[in-house]
Amino acid sequence: MTQTTAGSCLCGTVRFHIAGEFESFFLCHCTRCRKDTGSAHAANLFSSTATINWLSGQDSIRTYRLPETRHEKSFCVKCGSALPGVQMDGAVVVVPAGSIDSAIDIRPNAHICVASRADWDEHLEEVSRLDGLPG
Repeated sequence: MTQTTAGSCLCGTVRFHIAGEFESFFLCHCTRCRKDTGSAHAANLFSSTATINWLSGQDSIRTYRLPETRHEKSFCVKCGSALPGVQMDGAVVVVPAGSIDSAIDIRPNAHICVASRADWDEHLEEVSRLDGLPG
């Protein structure tokens, strides 16, 4: 039986299902992924066999490709949420982990491009943890 993973954007305009297994889950610290996410790293799932079934909002999806690279980011034009895309000339489905709504059974395989991580991205396990917003 093929695994199906549900996902959506923040505003709910774009909804999708991913049919198939994820082969890897990387936390990428490269400069491009940090710019894409505005965070310490991107969290993306990869599959060479899965397919994307767009349930709604496909006309609200745009893809930006950094010129002269293979770096791409698909996003919702209404809310800006990162969305799945087919990259590397159709060879790989890349799914931002934050866009997934259903439970997944894969854990990150590795932090990658750590040589270019942000200088403040060290010893984060020492930072206070709160269950809600700071008071």
